[in-house]
Order: sequence, then C-alpha cells, then structure tokens
Amino acid sequence: MFATISGAHLYGFPSPDSDFDLRGVHQLPLEHVVGLDVGQETVEKEGIYDGMEIDLVTHDAKKFFGLILKKNGYVLEQVFSPLIVHTTPEHDELKAIAADCITRHHAHHYLGFAATQWKLFQKEDPPRVKPLLYVYRVLLTGIHLMRSGEIEANLRTLNETARLSYIDKLIERKLAGPEKGNLPEADMAFHEKEYERLVCDLEAASEKSALPEAPSGKAALNDLLVRIRLSVR
Repeated sequence: MFATISGAHLYGFPSPDSDFDLRGVHQLPLEHVVGLDVGQETVEKEGIYDGMEIDLVTHDAKKFFGLILKKNGYVLEQVFSPLIVHTTPEHDELKAIAADCITRHHAHHYLGFAATQWKLFQKEDPPRVKPLLYVYRVLLTGIHLMRSGEIEANLRTLNETARLSYIDKLIERKLAGPEKGNLPEADMAFHEKEYERLVCDLEAASEKSALPEAPSGKAALNDLLVRIRLSVR
C-alpha cells in the first residue's frame, strides 16, 4: 500500500552514515487470510541495497489498521511521513481516515515514549546527544499534535514554533560525528529540567486539546480493508 521513510531522516537530523528506516503496509492476498495458515503479518528485512543501508518493516493492512485505532502515534507518523518511497490511491485514502483516528489520548503514547527514551538516555555513560534529540523530538511532536491536530515529526520544523535555542546546537553536535556526539556532564541538570518542563507542557496541552476522545474512523478502515482484500488476488 505504501512505504515511507522514518527514523533520523524523518526527524530532521540524519548523519551521513544513518541507515534508511523504511516503514509501511503490505496487503496479504485473500487466500492468505481466510485459511488456517495466515500469511506473514510483519515483514522485516535489513541489508545493503544500491549502496544504502536499509531497515525495512511493513505490517499487513489489518494489523496496521488495528494499531491506528489503538492511538499509536508511531504508525501515524509513518502514514503521514512526507518522505514517500512508494504510494497508492489507497494510501491517500488511509491518510484521510487516519486523520479521523487522532484523539487527545495520543498524548499518552508520546508521554510513554518520551519516558522510555529518557530512561535510556540516563543510563548512558557518557551520555550521547542522539538519544536526547529523540526525547525532545517525541515531546515536541506530542505537544504539536495536541495543539494543532497534525502530525509533525521533523524536529527542525517543530522548533520553528517551540524556539528552543539548544535544539539547533544539539543537532549540530550530533551531525559533527561521534567524537562530538557526547553531552558535557554540566548540561545534564539543565536538560533534566527541560525534560520535566516539556512533559508538563504536553500534559497541559492534552487537557486543553480540542481533539476528540475517541477515533471515528473504524468503519471507514474496515471498509478500506475489505476492499483491498477483495482486490488482491
């Protein structure tokens, strides 16, 4: 159905050696879903293709649609990624439906994801800039979603509104290479306060959000799934 680029390239801070994270949806033929032996719901492949390091993960449409209904922000980022490798008319239809599946409870996804990334960052010795950028990317994406109802995963674009002076400096350090990719110990207390402040901002944005309580796209997703199942032979 579609394949888009996720990861550092989508987030706006890829290094020259960053691999390409391809994410998307495939469609199992009807005979692979009606029998006892179900086809491959998830496909994962890694390797070098045309000189590029590729990390590919795709889910069957039914599994992916279920994730959309579970308030999973990560799959929404894949649907709406502007870095499109392959698309179809069904992908465009899915975008329209997915917009009706965004709720204010997607904040929980981003709060949980940020907490996990922050714990991983704290465990590093010495602490690196890259995981810290992922923390900020997740929190700012969540805040932007709660306020605007739109998915935006590019940290540079998000910072045009957030205007956090340290973001560009962190990205510069990350892009400078491994030798400059570590974070000075003196900065740790500052970033901990910023992490806690942005968590509070995301929680507040969720409380004030005009987004609905529940997704309204289930029937449309079901209709799309039935149609693509019957069309794939």
